[in-house]
Amino acid sequence: MNTLNINAIALAVSLAFSTGAMAQGLSKNDYEAVKEGIAAKYQLAKADCASLSGNPGDICMAGAKGDEKVTLAELEAGYKPSPESYYQERVARAEAGYELAKARCDDRAGNSKDVCMKEAKSVETAAKADAKAQMKTADANAIASEKSADARKDATTDKREAEYKVAKERCDTLAGGAQEACVTEAKARFGK
Repeated sequence: MNTLNINAIALAVSLAFSTGAMAQGLSKNDYEAVKEGIAAKYQLAKADCASLSGNPGDICMAGAKGDEKVTLAELEAGYKPSPESYYQERVARAEAGYELAKARCDDRAGNSKDVCMKEAKSVETAAKADAKAQMKTADANAIASEKSADARKDATTDKREAEYKVAKERCDTLAGGAQEACVTEAKARFGK
C-alpha cells in the first residue's frame, strides 16, 4: 500500500469519528474540505466493495452509501445546528439503516425474507417518527421557553411596580423635604 492510500485511510477514519465535533468550529473552507474528505472516504469504501461480488458486495455498498449519507448529515447538523438539521441527521441514519437491512434481507428467501423486510421497514418508520417527535418537541420547547421568558419579564415588571407603589406610599407618612427626598429615592430605585 502506498503512502497516499494510508494517509487517505487515516483521514477517513479520523473524519468518521470527529465530523460532528469538528463541524461546529469550521470555517466555510474547512467545511468544504471535510466534505471532500467524506467523499474520498466513500470512494475508498466503494473501491473496497468492488472486490466483493453478489449480495456481500451489495451489503458493503449499502453500508458505504449509508455511512457517507449519515456523515454528511452529521457535518451539516454540526455546521448549521438547528432542529431541522438534527432531524435530517436522524432521518439519514434511519434511511441508511433501512437500506443496509434491506441488503441483508436479500440473502433470505420466502417468508423469512418478507418478515426481514417488514422488520427493516418498521425500524425505519419508528426511527423517522422518533426524529419527527424530537424535532417537534424541540420546537415546542423553544416556543415554551420564549413564552416563559415573557411571563417572567411581565411578572418582574408587575412586582417592581407594586414595590414602587409601596415605597411611594411609605413616603406619604413624611412631610415637606423629607417626603420629596423619599419620593425621589423611590423613583431612582425603581427606575421611574
